[in-house]
Amino acid sequence: MIDHTTTIVVRFGDLDPYDHVNHARYFTYFESARIELLEEMGFGMDLMKSQGFQIVLVELTARFHKPAVLHDRLTIETAVLEVARSTTRWRQQATRGGDLIASLEVRAAFTDVGGAPVRAPAGFSERALAGTSLPELS
Repeated sequence: MIDHTTTIVVRFGDLDPYDHVNHARYFTYFESARIELLEEMGFGMDLMKSQGFQIVLVELTARFHKPAVLHDRLTIETAVLEVARSTTRWRQQATRGGDLIASLEVRAAFTDVGGAPVRAPAGFSERALAGTSLPELS
């Protein structure tokens, strides 16, 4: 599977009243990384939309391991673990200097622009599952 890495710098607006990254903000970090990976694979959101495809989230399972704070540089690693007929399964993790900060398991589905399930676009599975893999999360 393809691994994608991006870096996010924590900004003041990302913080909760306790000066930690707000838990909901991680979903934005992870979403940005997934979109970057799709673009890298040649399946950018604009291209898929022009071809009648959408990829929509079906299920998210998040775990918060350690807090992140202002100016932390978080590395977001993203991998597609599985591509079925119309669904995909992803794993993402945010780390800081080797420490696991947050992790996310994602299930997403391909739909047409009306929301009906459709098969993954031609070539998606081959591109998504080529390459290396992220380690199992604990």
